[in-house]
Amino acid sequence: MQYGQCTLDNLNSSFYYATWVTIGICDNNAYYEGSLLRVIRSIFGLAIAYFAIVIALLFNFTLINPALAETSTITSSHLPVPETPIGKTIFNNNCASCHIGGANILVEYKNLHKEALLKYLENYKTNPITAIITQVQNGKNAMPAFKNQLTEAEIIEVATYVFQNSESGW
Repeated sequence: MQYGQCTLDNLNSSFYYATWVTIGICDNNAYYEGSLLRVIRSIFGLAIAYFAIVIALLFNFTLINPALAETSTITSSHLPVPETPIGKTIFNNNCASCHIGGANILVEYKNLHKEALLKYLENYKTNPITAIITQVQNGKNAMPAFKNQLTEAEIIEVATYVFQNSESGW
């Protein structure tokens, strides 16, 4: 072993390393350089892990969205749905002028209550959120289409908000 190339890894024990540094066989700077390198690698590794977690969360919310699934074996009415304050804001800004409180000011019986949605929205019984998304995107009769006014994420938020409120009775 040459002078200055001793590291804790080479010597297998901090006791031996400290002894060799004390008697001058090993250069003390080699230990500190190795330690600094290990710290930098640890910090870099943690940064990569946090970055991977953030990316995974982003892809989870944007690429794997059950609301966009074509088929579903679980009905949405059996799943707990968290409240969506963003959906409420979008609803109030775009939909409440006609559907305030889940009503319909133009065609009273075509409101946003569960019974009416079951009756008038195609596929609401099997996949309610997708049925609402389709209605919001494309409109129908007196209802305008919002696919050019709202982003895909906003449409999902407002559809989830409508679903939540229709299930709870507005």
